[in-house]
Amino acid sequence: MTSQRFAALLLLAVPAGFLSAQTGGGVESAVVIDEIVVTVERRAQSLQDYAGTAQAFTSEDLLRDGIGSEFRNLSFAVPGLNVSNQEGNLEVFIRGVGSSNNTELGDPAVATHINGVYIPRPRGLGVQFYDLERVEINKGPQGTLRGRNAVAGSVNIITARPDHSAVDGYLLAEYGNFNKRSIQGALNIPISDDLAVRAAGFGEQHDAYFDNVGINRNLEAAGAEDELAGRLTLLYEPGDRLSVFAVADYVDEGGTGYPGAQMFNSFANQGFRFDDLEPREVVYRGTQGDLDSETWGLATTVTYDFGPVVLEYTGSYRELDFRQTNASNDQVNFPGRDLSTDGVDYDNFSTVYWQQESESVIHELRFYSPDDARLRWTAGVFAMDEDQFSGFFSLNDKGVFFSGVEFTMPVVEGESTAGYLDATFDVTDAVRIKGGVRYTDESKLREGIGGNWTLGLGSDGGCCFSTRLGTEGFAPAFADRPGFIAPGTPAEIAQFLLDGALSFGARDTLADQIDGVIDGSRPNGTCVDRFDTNGGGTQVCPDDGQHSFFVLGAPGAQSGEASFDYWNWRIGIEFDLNSDTLLYANVSTGTKSGGFNDNIDVNLAPTFEPEDLTAYEIGFKSVLNLSDTPVVFNANAFFYDYQDQVFQTLAQTAQVGGSTGFSLLNQNVAESEVLGLELESAVELSRGFSVGANLLLMNAEIQSGELADVRGQDFGVNPTVANIDLTGNDLPLASDVNLVLRLQQDLALFGGDADWQILTSYRSSYHLSPFNQDDVARPEGSTICGSNDALACGFEEEQDGFWNVNLTAGISYDQWRVEVFATNLFDETVSQKALLGNNLNLRFLNLPRAYGLRFRFDM
Repeated sequence: MTSQRFAALLLLAVPAGFLSAQTGGGVESAVVIDEIVVTVERRAQSLQDYAGTAQAFTSEDLLRDGIGSEFRNLSFAVPGLNVSNQEGNLEVFIRGVGSSNNTELGDPAVATHINGVYIPRPRGLGVQFYDLERVEINKGPQGTLRGRNAVAGSVNIITARPDHSAVDGYLLAEYGNFNKRSIQGALNIPISDDLAVRAAGFGEQHDAYFDNVGINRNLEAAGAEDELAGRLTLLYEPGDRLSVFAVADYVDEGGTGYPGAQMFNSFANQGFRFDDLEPREVVYRGTQGDLDSETWGLATTVTYDFGPVVLEYTGSYRELDFRQTNASNDQVNFPGRDLSTDGVDYDNFSTVYWQQESESVIHELRFYSPDDARLRWTAGVFAMDEDQFSGFFSLNDKGVFFSGVEFTMPVVEGESTAGYLDATFDVTDAVRIKGGVRYTDESKLREGIGGNWTLGLGSDGGCCFSTRLGTEGFAPAFADRPGFIAPGTPAEIAQFLLDGALSFGARDTLADQIDGVIDGSRPNGTCVDRFDTNGGGTQVCPDDGQHSFFVLGAPGAQSGEASFDYWNWRIGIEFDLNSDTLLYANVSTGTKSGGFNDNIDVNLAPTFEPEDLTAYEIGFKSVLNLSDTPVVFNANAFFYDYQDQVFQTLAQTAQVGGSTGFSLLNQNVAESEVLGLELESAVELSRGFSVGANLLLMNAEIQSGELADVRGQDFGVNPTVANIDLTGNDLPLASDVNLVLRLQQDLALFGGDADWQILTSYRSSYHLSPFNQDDVARPEGSTICGSNDALACGFEEEQDGFWNVNLTAGISYDQWRVEVFATNLFDETVSQKALLGNNLNLRFLNLPRAYGLRFRFDM
């Protein structure tokens, strides 16, 4: 049975005879949303009373929906949400609005929080999906209440709080395919009537999600994970006025990393399309992929109720240390490919090394009125200070004149301060008006080095020879460099290159080739055997007096400084048509901070400006009574005016033979509009059945803008980049139709409480870049591809529409529960992101089909 047929049957799965009153039985339905309490407006309220669009998931919902501990799976439960993982960076888009720039160059466009505390770098956030009270996803700009970088919306992970009433806890174990073994648990201990603590832990291991189809089977494919996390929370409440809530958490992520799947050769040179391939079959070679990431944080919230005003202070300290070595590979497999040593150079260690460190301190002081006041107001100040270190090295083994690109930034500083005021006033018992304003002032500073590693011979005897770099034992220096002053003389350049490696590989030749340049004893370099330009055999360095000089190149100085200040605001009106129906209209704004560009010769500014989005929305929320059956029905129509939108591209920094170097570019190039309608409904039926549906119809279009078309850049001929007109193109990752359906049943079975659920989602087709597969714009003289046709040139980037189906079924006896699950039932392979550039079509994929068993014991 195809996934389309299955979804069609699901729509017909509930006969009309079930539409009678239902009052009991089994596990509480996840689709009935009017009883869920959320804090999306920073006050506790029913989700059905919130005048906007948000969704919330408890820990039980995450398991039943097939999300589990994987942040990316939220995309299949929330219409309009796209979550991808690019080399450890979680990139979140909501309703077509988001950011791919989570490095030191920029910021996310969806604000992420843990217990309401802002998290500037979302690496490792997915491993926080355990022992939760709920996860809240708020759609639309939240610039007033949530502040910086909430231009698309916000995600708030709310952990389970300690309970003073009793000792309790749970243990949950899981086993599944890919040899997945997972365990999590929590223990709640009341110390006294005023003090309670809760300890929780999580661990998970599984094999790789990709397949190594090359002949070197000692290399483990990408996607294997080894995760460990722990959390300790404390709640002290010595009365009705004072509350102290403290959290300490730790996350350790290991495995083989999250690199993408390179498909350019299969598309451009072999003529295949995405659907012709098995994108998880990759030809691995050379360097073993490795991930080593640690995150830990401390946060405290102190609240004191003075009566007419409540004072709340939140302080947070968080550290991130992320290191990844991408698995070296020779792209994905394709039908008929020769995988022997005749067809693949397995002795090639070209790969990418990453290191990112972040240390952030956050303070927020908030004053607010009681919830029962006629004028409910909130005022506060916010301050964030973040220091980062960033290292990136794209290494080119066997390079001819070009051996890699390095960007190492030992100094990256960011500060943000803000003040805000927000209020809601009850005009009558049925009418409320609200408004708020926030002022933000930010500054950023970045200093370091960036550019190409080059090595070759000059003058009349020829220019180039091959250099080995990155072989067994190589490690980049990054933070261990003795200095970051850009070199000038040949001797300084040679020393700078040597300083860039903490250790050279066993078969690296670079150090030997520049031997003598530093002390001047051999200014033309040293003769050593090396691979020739075709990658086979050896040749002797032509140190025969025919070459008048030795050519060396090293990264140069990179610096940037920027400051931004901006206002965000919101206004709205709410009207209770009756006790079960809310009408509302809102206008709100959000801003994503500006940032930096790498200093390369492409005639771009070294910084880019903030993005601004204004959202207009109207909607209603209602609980209808149909034949004595309550039916939740909500609708929201919205229009986004998106100004100074930033698109990120990859520009070449070098091109020699088949070797290409890239640098990230960010440009304020576009004005876009998003028009949409979101509908949501839920109903409990007879016989324990529940049905839920969430539909998002959306048109996200670029109204004007030109972008440097890096697909057609030919650095060796013309380093400039031709612009392409984006007017009329769809925003990336924005589907016109997004649908989520839930069907579940709770029933008594064999003396226990049984339940099952089917979660089905559909996304229509979408583009992976703003180019939308338009013809390639090439600068004068470019020889790229020989055609302007994007498909012929290897730049296929439209993801077809697809269905996803998750199944869960379980039974509970007293304290015990066992359940079976299957996610991505039909094993759809979907691209959630792409990087496009010269000779580059890199895809980041969804998770493959997973299935298994879970066992839970509740104390």
